[in-house]
Amino acid sequence: MRLRCGRDPLRIRPVAAEPLPVPSSSSRGALVANLVAQLAFGLLAMTLCIPSMQEWGALFGADQGRVQLSFSGYVVAYGGLQLLYGPLSDRFGRRRVLLVGLALACAGSVLAALSTTMASLIAARVLQGAGAAAGMVIGRALVQDLFDGPERTRVMAWIGMAMGLVPPGAAIVGGLLHVRLGWQTGFVLIAVLALLLMVAAWRGLPAPPMAAQAEAAAWWRAMPSSYAQLARKPAFLLYVGVLAMTTAAFYTFLGGAPLVLGSYGIGPEGVGWYIGAIPVFYILGNYLTSRLVRRTGEARVMWMGQGLAIGSLLLTAALALGGWHSPLAFALPLTLLGVGHGFLMPTALSGTVSVLPALAGAAAAVAGLLQQGMGAAGGWVVGLVPHRGALNLALLMLAWTLLGALAQWGLWLGTGRVRG
Repeated sequence: MRLRCGRDPLRIRPVAAEPLPVPSSSSRGALVANLVAQLAFGLLAMTLCIPSMQEWGALFGADQGRVQLSFSGYVVAYGGLQLLYGPLSDRFGRRRVLLVGLALACAGSVLAALSTTMASLIAARVLQGAGAAAGMVIGRALVQDLFDGPERTRVMAWIGMAMGLVPPGAAIVGGLLHVRLGWQTGFVLIAVLALLLMVAAWRGLPAPPMAAQAEAAAWWRAMPSSYAQLARKPAFLLYVGVLAMTTAAFYTFLGGAPLVLGSYGIGPEGVGWYIGAIPVFYILGNYLTSRLVRRTGEARVMWMGQGLAIGSLLLTAALALGGWHSPLAFALPLTLLGVGHGFLMPTALSGTVSVLPALAGAAAAVAGLLQQGMGAAGGWVVGLVPHRGALNLALLMLAWTLLGALAQWGLWLGTGRVRG
């Protein structure tokens, strides 16, 4: 495992750039597993309750648009707080900030389980998302701290494979908990997991030394400068564009799939099995990326991903237009989208944190903010159109995907950051 050390040329020296303890060979597996768990927690908390959303409208006396706000509110907080956690972790250390985030996520989960109105549930989900954001941004920044070059892309791909299991697994477990023990049980499970991850972070993640007090006091003034430097890098903005639009397409799927499946007669206990169409094949895409990226280059891998994603959604829309109204006609074509996203995400994620390595935390934060912000937009637009069948959902997802392809075209034309 290779560590990135050295003197920061910028005025602000991120804490993460300090030398980190080199893990022994026997402890590397545990470190990677810890990072995967911290990164996956926010996605698990997001998707565990998706099957219950089919029935929240009736339980709380709320319309579908208001129910969708519980999803969008989580995603907005999950993305927005990453903008804060990134520079905080650069300044005060990854582990300390992560522990604070996990504590907030635990508190939000407890409040969600105790909610008696849709408004209180939305507020609790916002707090839950605000806390869960820490794991995503800090986990990505630690990958930047510990790995370099193609190896970083390979690690991102392996992390992506593991995280691909989270949405279908969480949706299946959430549906079973909903049917057998009630919708509140999922939030209790998330609170317990947050506590366990706090212990894992405290005992198993590297803790760089604190910054000097004088430097720490100036971090608020340095934060705008860090983001301004990133904003002046076209490659960074275009990589983030690819990430954001890919995420928007996936979150549109997460928000709309229960409605489409409900129109086909699939209840909460069955939703997770069909939601797995994208994430399970996303694992395959990540595995193929880990094998292909060294031989074919990032650009070709990303274009293969865009081609598969666009083709998958065109096929889904064509089947819906042709009268194929069934869960399998909806889910099977989307397996190709999962493979395509597996090609796109690790390469784009690696690109965002490598443009300015000294600002890895801030870069991961901006990427996370825009990813989750566009993901929230994807979840919100789902509530604007009816979903009696797959056509409207496929067209919404296709629109986001084409915007991502446009950003990738700009990256290929003008920056030289990705070469085939």
